[in-house]
Amino acid sequence: LKNLLSNAFKFTAKGKVELRIGPASGGWSPKHEGLNRAGKVLAFAVQDTGIGIPGDKQQLIFEAFQQADGTTSRKFGGTGLGLSISREIAALLGGEIRLVSRAGEGSTFTLYLPQSYRPPEPRGGAGSWTLAKRPESGTVGPVAERTEMAPRGLRTSATAVAEAEREMEDDRESIQPGDRLLLIIEDDVRFSPVLLDRARENGFKGIIAHSGEEALALANLYQPHAITLDLHLPDIDGWLLLDRFKRQPETRHIPVHIISVESEPARGLRAGAVAHMTKPVEKRQLDEALAGLKSRTERREKHLLVVMPDEAERRSVADLAGGEGVVTTAVASGQEALVALQGQTYDCLITDLVLPDMNGFQFLEEIHRRESLRELPIVVYREQGLSEEEKEHLARLGRSVAVKPAESPERLLEEVTLFLHQVQSELPEAKRLMLEQLYRSDPNLAGKKILVVDDDVRNVFAITSALERHSMQVIAAESGREAQRLLEESPDIDVVLMDVMMPGMDGYETMRAIRKIRKFQTLPIIAVTAKAMKGDRDKCLEAGASDYIPKPVDVQRLLSLLRVWLSRK
Repeated sequence: LKNLLSNAFKFTAKGKVELRIGPASGGWSPKHEGLNRAGKVLAFAVQDTGIGIPGDKQQLIFEAFQQADGTTSRKFGGTGLGLSISREIAALLGGEIRLVSRAGEGSTFTLYLPQSYRPPEPRGGAGSWTLAKRPESGTVGPVAERTEMAPRGLRTSATAVAEAEREMEDDRESIQPGDRLLLIIEDDVRFSPVLLDRARENGFKGIIAHSGEEALALANLYQPHAITLDLHLPDIDGWLLLDRFKRQPETRHIPVHIISVESEPARGLRAGAVAHMTKPVEKRQLDEALAGLKSRTERREKHLLVVMPDEAERRSVADLAGGEGVVTTAVASGQEALVALQGQTYDCLITDLVLPDMNGFQFLEEIHRRESLRELPIVVYREQGLSEEEKEHLARLGRSVAVKPAESPERLLEEVTLFLHQVQSELPEAKRLMLEQLYRSDPNLAGKKILVVDDDVRNVFAITSALERHSMQVIAAESGREAQRLLEESPDIDVVLMDVMMPGMDGYETMRAIRKIRKFQTLPIIAVTAKAMKGDRDKCLEAGASDYIPKPVDVQRLLSLLRVWLSRK
């Protein structure tokens, strides 16, 4: 009723809106099972004297994302989801919505509901849903019931065939306790069977995901021991997916090996991947990569090297970053560290930039020169903070070396547990609390300024509330023109969240206008749209968006997008 009234007010410039409620004896579909079986039927009629709806548009407006004026720059705002959702809710309540309207003469929407309604008992088959049973934490076993991505009755035959073929080709139906499980995320249907074959040869059972959303669902459901990741996926940017894996406590510890045509190995290692392989790849390279993944999953002990000149700080860092299952070696100088690196393979290195025998950057560059150490993750730690010059130097070095700064004990713990692939739930309580507190105020987002462009104040409020919890500074614009003005007035804006469906100047037009201004050509712009349909992402990118997220906005996905684009910026 709130939606029907809201629409009536929006489309009635003058005249009146009237709500009538009472018993109904007819007016609904004679074939409507729920209403025909009901005793008393109630009618809720919302009548207006507004613009009305032409006959050829009356069925169309009940489809998602549609108005009688179907353009993205239409006069009236809103997502176009309301009537579609209202009709579905009415059906769930055993009722229906009927429309009587003439263009220029107003409309009457009537909601018919049975006063007492008992839905039919659910039956298996078309339209039923199967719920997934998640394995116990830390185990992999047969899953009796798998997640259905859509009701069976709604899947197309092509989708069903594709799913059946995929289920036949991987091992999800034959997983037994004790099996070592590999999640293969690969959109190339010709290459994924090759990866599966090599995984089996190297002691894994494999499950295949051809999209990012499917990969997230399978990772959470099956808790694999390792993951291979293609960065080019049809629905989610691979870097975003990697960030999601490494932000979720349930998947953060799982080793991820990137196998992609995109070649940015240092970036992948900094984000938490264990290695990076550039396509095309040979059978020998795949076997080496999978053998490395298997070795990691079998190895109980992790090795950590701490390089700190001050003895007290060295002990403090070793105590914080070490622990059960971590063998820590602590040395005072760069030369001692280089000697230690020759005799042992380490999973992570912590160092200060002030060393007694060499410059810290010389030490890092010496490590990079040694091919066997190029995939070693390095955390540069100084609780007192790094100078701006040191941060800039590290940023430049980080393009080719997996090095990350940490300027607090919490950040140090976060980076080390990431690189050691430790299970967060198995950490001591004090360390778990430190990480939980850190995640409540993400330092990668804190202090960043974001411009939210949306004509719906409810959307602005919801997004602002979510972002302000991470200490982001949010400013809002209700139109494309206002967005341009605010950008000119606030050149320190770090990222723009742009709604596509706006009245007047729509999001596509606004993004094109922003990109024409030279100083904003590299500004991250994330398009937000309810039109989550095939080709929309490409249309947004063509208009100047850096990336795309559909409504309703998944807050965790949005935060991952922001982290990825802010790190690129």
